[in-house]
Amino acid sequence: GVGVYYGIGVSLSKLPAGCNPAPCGRHIVQPAGWAGDCTPTVFLQVCCALLAVLNALYYHLCRVDLDRAKLYQKQRHAEKVQMKKTIKMHEEKQSKSKKAEAVPEGAVPAYLLDREGQTRAKVLSNMVKQKRKEKAGKWNVPLPKVRSMGEDEVFKVVRTGKTRRKGYKRMVTKATFVGEDFTRKPPKYERFIRPMALRYKKAHVTHPELKATFQLPLIGVKKNPSSPMYTSLGVITKGTVIEVNVSELGLVTQGGKVVWGKYAQVTNNPENDGCINAVLLV
Repeated sequence: GVGVYYGIGVSLSKLPAGCNPAPCGRHIVQPAGWAGDCTPTVFLQVCCALLAVLNALYYHLCRVDLDRAKLYQKQRHAEKVQMKKTIKMHEEKQSKSKKAEAVPEGAVPAYLLDREGQTRAKVLSNMVKQKRKEKAGKWNVPLPKVRSMGEDEVFKVVRTGKTRRKGYKRMVTKATFVGEDFTRKPPKYERFIRPMALRYKKAHVTHPELKATFQLPLIGVKKNPSSPMYTSLGVITKGTVIEVNVSELGLVTQGGKVVWGKYAQVTNNPENDGCINAVLLV
């Protein structure tokens, strides 16, 4: 709390009232009421303290500017990545297709059959489109808009405890799906109860192009439009996108691989009908 002022070339007549020059030869002004003379040692200590404060302030300002630069660089990097992804998405993939030329005369070796008469054309394969749709999480669904369901409609409060005062448990009143390796928690630690009568393992899936319905086993719940919590719990309501096992249908990709799982949207209220009806997303 002691203020020391250092001035070069200040005449003694211009010093404020109550201030005395120090005997060290320099004009060091000390306020009135400060006991003791301002020696060079004290002056150097005060100067070092001021330099330390200035250095700390300068380091703090540089650190703030560096943090701002890092945040801006991170934002710019994300924008560049998104721009490159958008550009790459609109580019067309090169795939091979055979020429419409006449077959040359003479026999062709077996190892040249795949290479002969091919050219490169720009085509977007359906497999790439399907992968992009699945990655983006967007599909052309039969029911684009469905009524949202609140927690009071999906859950029922279960009173527990000796005097039935605890109400932290909830019983699911809609159709649900749990995996084959599902194991219930101990009743004391179980927060959400999914009744066995409302657990489903199969669904009636209609293929829109084949105009046929198949009973296919469920693999999982991809997305429930009402709430992400319903998705994690496996609650199946109208408009939910589920994943079904279509290996029985014999669907194959363009590369010849068998399609194992495909998405379908639920079109009915399973808790009312007692079954799950869905339309395959193709």
